Order: sequence, then C-alpha cells, then structure tokens
Amino acid sequence: MSTFRFFLAAVLSLAALAVLVPTTARCELSGKVVIFHAGSLSVPFATIEKNFEAMHPKVDVQREAGGSTKMARLISEVGKPADIMASADYVVIDKSLVPKFAAVNIRFASNQLVLCYTDQSKFAKEVNADNWYDILTRKGVVWGHSDPNLDPCGYRSVMVLQLAEKFYKKPGLYQKLLDNRPMENVRPKSVELVALLQSGNMDYAWEYLSVAVQHGLKYVVLDDHINLGNYAYDDFYKQAKVQVTGKEPGTFIDRVGASVTYGVTLLKDAPNRAAAEAFMAYLLDPKGGLAILKDMGQPPFVPARVPNQAMHDALPAALKALVEVKN
Repeated sequence: MSTFRFFLAAVLSLAALAVLVPTTARCELSGKVVIFHAGSLSVPFATIEKNFEAMHPKVDVQREAGGSTKMARLISEVGKPADIMASADYVVIDKSLVPKFAAVNIRFASNQLVLCYTDQSKFAKEVNADNWYDILTRKGVVWGHSDPNLDPCGYRSVMVLQLAEKFYKKPGLYQKLLDNRPMENVRPKSVELVALLQSGNMDYAWEYLSVAVQHGLKYVVLDDHINLGNYAYDDFYKQAKVQVTGKEPGTFIDRVGASVTYGVTLLKDAPNRAAAEAFMAYLLDPKGGLAILKDMGQPPFVPARVPNQAMHDALPAALKALVEVKN
C-alpha cells in the first residue's frame, strides 16, 4: 500500500470512529449551569446536583433557592441570567415566564401541605388531625407560614385554612386562626420556618410533606379535602382563593386552590444550553432525579408531563422521550 493510500485509509477510519462515538463524548460538557428553584426542592436538588456533577466533572451546577414567585421575578423583572427554573407551583412559570422567557413548562412532581411541629412544641402530645385547628387558636401557641406574595407554600397554607372552615363547617374559623398568627410569623420562605421549629422559637409551621420528611420533623397529615395533595379534590380546592401581589407595583392577582404540582422549565436564553438540557434529562429520568424525589417524600410524575402536543413539540430532542402529553 502506498503512503498516500495508507494515509487516506487512516483518515477514513478515524472519521468512521467519530461517527460512532456519542456526541456527549466528543463534546464534553463544561461550564456552569445556573438553576433557580423553590426552597422546598433544596434537599433533593442537592443530591441531584452531586450525582450530575459526578457524571460531568467539568460542569458546575450553581443553585439559588427561594420562594418560587420571587425566583421567577428575578428572571422576568430583574433580568438575572439562569438556565433552569423549577417552581413549587407550575402556574408561576405559566404566568411569569411563558412564552417570553420559556417555551415549555414540565410538570414533574406533586406534594401536599402538612402541619409540622417538634417534641418541644406546645401540646405536641395532644395535636392530631382532628384538633389541630383548635390548638392553633389557643393563646400562647406560636405558629406561622411563608409569605403568600413570595412563596407558593405561603398562599397554599392560607388556602388550607380557608378550606378547613368549609370542610369542618365552622363559620369564622379562618379569621379566628389568622387572628392568632401575628405578621412577624410570616417568613419569606417556608424552609426558614424549619430553623424556628428546631430551635423551639415556633411551635407549628405549615410545610410541604417532603420538607417535613427531609428535615425529620413531626407532622400532622390532613384530610385530602384540605391538604391540596389529591387532584381528585381539585373541585373542592377551587373554593379557596388568595390575593397576592402582581408583576407591577400596586397590582394584585388571585391564586385559586388546586392540587400541588411542581413545574420546571429550560429558559430560552439559557447561557449553557447543552449542559442545561443534560441536567434536565437527568432530573426527569425515572431512575435518576425522579427516583431521588420519590425517596425524599416528594411523589414524582413518571413520566413527567406537559399539557399539550404543541409544548411537547417545543421540547429539546433529549427530553421528548422522558415527557408525555397529559393535562
């Protein structure tokens, strides 16, 4: 074989090998992936981040947690750059980010509201699913929830109180409960209340079940009619309505009761789109991120879902097989 023919054969062999090697191996992912997410996702996302970075050592996942409404506003109003946004209420993404900042809104997990406490809490040995509302109205009992204007868990906590009045048929219960909850007990993020419980500075706090499980808190499981955790009761949940601040100063919008559904989106202007798509694929993998959520007390949707075919068509190719169309 001549030198030229040998050289040509070598080049062709290398070209053939390049075709067979997966794109991710030829173009190794690198750089930072910025994720804004609900505070209630902090613990599972820490594990998901660790696993993803082990698979992609040159990628640095940078997470910022907070109330979902606040985090969405950092993107839509402040203009902070991010790759991914995950909300404790998928409606926040629909109202704040779609269609200008994001094309898709993937529903990937559910949750429910529980009343958390510790052994130090007043009446800890007495509280249960039948008397919790009586205990929260007792003098000297310190309880709170997160800010409805900043955190979905906040307005959902208020919805639980409204629904309790209707379910237990106790006129005036909602206002009676609020009268025993001073405004200083309303904190920006629901996870901030965990420290207050653990230090003994608060007796009871409204949290998601997943947060209670992840932090080893005691909790009261509520009837499905009021815990916002069962989509079969959405018609009952709709009776609850909470007014929160809107996008513009001085404006307001109504949040209407519905079952707890988390949403996640890949932002249109994601600075590191390739790595962000890979993270999303791991998050939505039934054996990856969704399995981690399940283990941590947060039931995932397997597979994840989008509400219509148009949104499914807008998904990156790497995510299409992981997401179904289901309203």
